[in-house]
Amino acid sequence: MNTAHRSGRLAATLLTAALAGTGLTVAAAPAAYAAASDAVVKLPISSYSAIAVDSVHQRVFVADSNTGYYLNKGTIAVYDFQGERVATLQTPAHVSGLALNADSSRLYAGLREQIQTYDTTTLEPALLTNASTDTCGRDLAFSGGQLYFTTPYSQYLGECPTAQTYLDGVVNGAYTRTGWNDSGKLQLEAGPGGRMLMGQPLNAKAADPFVTVYDTSGDSLVRNAARRFADSAGHGALNLKDMAFSADGSKVALADAAYGTRLLNTDDLSDTADAYPALPAGATASSVAFSGDGKYLARGAAATGATPDLLLQPADPTDATAPLEFVFEGSLDGDRVAPRGMEWSADGSRLFAVTTNAAGSQYWLHVIQPPAVQYDTAFTGGLTHSPSAAVAGEPLAVRGRLQWDGPDPAGPLKVTAVRQDADGTHQLGTATVKEDGTFTVLDEPDLVGEATYTVSFLGDLTHRPATDVTTTVTVGKAPSSITLTAPEEATMSGGVHITGTFAAQGKALPERATLTVKRTDRLGTGTLSSVTVAADGSFAVDDLPRARRDTTYTVAWAGDALHEGATASATVYVRR
Repeated sequence: MNTAHRSGRLAATLLTAALAGTGLTVAAAPAAYAAASDAVVKLPISSYSAIAVDSVHQRVFVADSNTGYYLNKGTIAVYDFQGERVATLQTPAHVSGLALNADSSRLYAGLREQIQTYDTTTLEPALLTNASTDTCGRDLAFSGGQLYFTTPYSQYLGECPTAQTYLDGVVNGAYTRTGWNDSGKLQLEAGPGGRMLMGQPLNAKAADPFVTVYDTSGDSLVRNAARRFADSAGHGALNLKDMAFSADGSKVALADAAYGTRLLNTDDLSDTADAYPALPAGATASSVAFSGDGKYLARGAAATGATPDLLLQPADPTDATAPLEFVFEGSLDGDRVAPRGMEWSADGSRLFAVTTNAAGSQYWLHVIQPPAVQYDTAFTGGLTHSPSAAVAGEPLAVRGRLQWDGPDPAGPLKVTAVRQDADGTHQLGTATVKEDGTFTVLDEPDLVGEATYTVSFLGDLTHRPATDVTTTVTVGKAPSSITLTAPEEATMSGGVHITGTFAAQGKALPERATLTVKRTDRLGTGTLSSVTVAADGSFAVDDLPRARRDTTYTVAWAGDALHEGATASATVYVRR
């Protein structure tokens, strides 16, 4: 059995399990699973603007924007798919956007006053075209056989978020100003089928930013669907951090810091019928990327503590398979995924993610390989419970075992459980599976009758879901008890004083119990005044006997919907 490398950055380990022929190994189901490889390199940059992945030559290009001063030079760090640095390219001016042409033979880099190209085999530079001055950082996209890029201009860096930005291009070899423009550092994203997205970040001059789709198949850009998101009251505006086309181009995913991950239909940018689950509480969307093979969606976020910063999950929003969850925390990992900081290899075998610290002054490159194989899983031996006689309002333990094959889990695995009774379905949360595969679901049923427990393993990117296992438990009433302390003898004139204690197990009574008292002597049986139990369970019975000889006092409680009744008796010899 192969053992997966465990990264300290994992918040938890994906639900794992598999039953595959002989050599079946018992283990549990975690919440996140370590990828087959998670190489991390510290990037030699102090700012970040773009990442581009060349799957033909297996190169990753990361640009250092370095726009703080107009004479600054830029850096493009070049790595192979294993995370080894191949080269460091210094550009004659600050470098922002990156893009690759269709066959990955040429890398385009946006500089302050020009667009530069690099041969992706030799890494030799060449000037493509001079361009209008960019003071804030360009974005580039190669779409429909042409190169498009933004040109934001502001006299002062502090005004870059609201800078007037133009959409320019090199169309049929000539520098072209398309005429499209708006405020803010507009973002571009190329997609299949001659499509290109342009999105507007939220800024002081754009309270209701847009996203739009262009047709790039001709010599002129044709704007198709467009959408803004605020309602009539101004609520719900887009706070765009990243955008991506699905592998077939039919869907668009947006990383919206105000909403999470939006999934839209490309044709009209309407919300799709099925949406992705919300990001974990405390995580703010920063990046999004579909794998080229159409299998996966990566969702990057900014989060603190043990909250995941990266979720790797099926691209199909109806697939409930649990995601891979990564937590980036500290000087070895960075603290969060950088905005627009993720790209996939074309075959979906690797995800490249740029992380940054909270200050945005240091950067890391993570090379993550999602698992390529899925294994089967199975619950074995059914479910048992203890105590054997379940009672309402008292703890009940439901136990079972999960078997699996494939990679060893990198951390505690989890199964989920529900209880169904006459009141409906009750979610019991998750239970941790031990190293030997056993797990215990703890519950406190609060209804008399049959309760059916169902335990599930939902699967993950490595393991298929297991068939649910169930057991039905008969839940009875909780017992109650009465104890009496009475004298052996008493007199008719002195009377009888009996003390007692009442106790009811299970769910606490809604109010103090009232007990009935009966006296039986040689004259017959009669009912005395009832007594109410004190808060500590104590009570007392006082009586003046009416006859000599043996007198029996019987104290009883009838019980209620969740508790059995109780009876106790004491006999006193009465003298004159």
